[in-house]
Parts: sequence; structure tokens; C-alpha cells
Amino acid sequence: MNRIVAFLYGTLCYLLFLATFLYGVAFIGNFGPIKTIDGTAMMPFGQALLINTLLLGLFAVQHSVMARPAFKRWWTRLVPKPVERSTYVLFSSLALLLLFYAWQPMGMAVWEIEDSMLRGAIYGLYAGGWLLILVATFLINHFDLFGMRQVWLYLKGRPYTPLKFSVPSLYRYVRHPLYVGWLLTFWAAPTMTAAHLVFAIASTAYILIAIRWEERDLIDAHGPAYEAYRAQVPMLVPNLQPYASGDRGARALEVA
Repeated sequence: MNRIVAFLYGTLCYLLFLATFLYGVAFIGNFGPIKTIDGTAMMPFGQALLINTLLLGLFAVQHSVMARPAFKRWWTRLVPKPVERSTYVLFSSLALLLLFYAWQPMGMAVWEIEDSMLRGAIYGLYAGGWLLILVATFLINHFDLFGMRQVWLYLKGRPYTPLKFSVPSLYRYVRHPLYVGWLLTFWAAPTMTAAHLVFAIASTAYILIAIRWEERDLIDAHGPAYEAYRAQVPMLVPNLQPYASGDRGARALEVA
């Protein structure tokens, strides 16, 4: 593949991710004059539940299957390695955009916080979740995670070097701060509708399952170093005592 074409392709995939990310903030938080997770139910509850479950399942399958090493080994026979990650980002963004487009509101408020100060605090947690997601990606290596480092190195004619295992800042207190951020965005809702609750429960279940798969891959990639880290640092609830290791210079890589 032409290096310039690969770089432009990776850049477009990254920009699509950014647009999807911003839309997701508004979609889950019910902001702006766009279609959001809540709204007036347009079809019977059971039919809406089936459609939403299928949309969530489609994203979960795409997001996890394409991230597995065995799939990558097969996939890179068809897709050039420098754009493999960008292609993964592209498919993930498209799966999310399909979910946003086809999502069906289901009506019925499960809870609704009336107090303005408490609503403001919950929205603060929601914003904090998105901020935590962004910070965690930069601690890992944001541009490697979303494919830009790969296409940039290819453009410069330099070989790709995988990130080494290490434990920066937040990762010294919790193994998956990225997922902690996602959980905050799912559950920090002053108004929780049936559709939002389905989204939150399904997404939380997916995260708990995906962590097991990812950590198995991380052990395969980093061996005893990651096993020692996993034994000392909690998965999602931060530890007050930071992890101490001899190598403080790398990142705890999350593979998906």
C-alpha cells in the first residue's frame, strides 16, 4: 500500500472516531438537538428491546473479535499491517454509528433525580467519566490505540515497534481506568429510562467479560510482568496503595 494513502486512510479513520466519540457524549447524555438514548417510544417495548439488544450485541462481537490476536493474524493476510488498527477503529466507529442511528427509545423512567444540585453532581460524574476515558488513552498511548502511530511510522519508513509493558500514574491504582471511565458514563444519569438501563446493564456485562479476554492476551504478551501487576492492582475499584515495580517507564497496555 502506498504510504501516503495509508496515512490518509488512517487519518480519516481517526477523524471518524473523534466524530463518533463526540456524538456518543451527546447521545448518552441526552444533549443537543440530535437523536439520543432516551425519548418517546415509537414501537412496542418488546420490539424495541430486541432491536437494542441486537445492536449492542453486534458492537460487542465486532469490538472483541477483531481485537483478538488470532483474528488479527488472519485479518492481516487481507489488510496491510500498517492499517490494521485503523481498520479496526473504522469498523468500531461504524458499529457505534449504526447503534446511535437505529437505537429505539423505550419510555418508562426507572429513576429521576429532581434536586438541581444532585443532578449537577451526577452530570459532573458523567463529564468526569469522559475525561477519564481520554486521559487513560493518552497514558496508554492514544495515537497507537487508534492507529495513527502505525500509519505515521509507515509513512516515515520506520518499522512498527509494539508498546512495552509499564505502569504510569492511574494504572498504578487500578488496572483498567479506561473502563472505569466508561462505567461512569453509562451509570451517571440523573434520569434513567428503560432504554438507558438496558444500555448500561449490557455494556457493563460486556466490559466485565471483555476484561477477562484482554487480560488473557496481556498475559500472553507480557508474561510474569503482567501477572505480578494483576495480582497487586485491583481491576476496577482503585487501590489507595499505588503499585510499585522496578520498571516505572511504560504503559499498562489495554489491547482493545
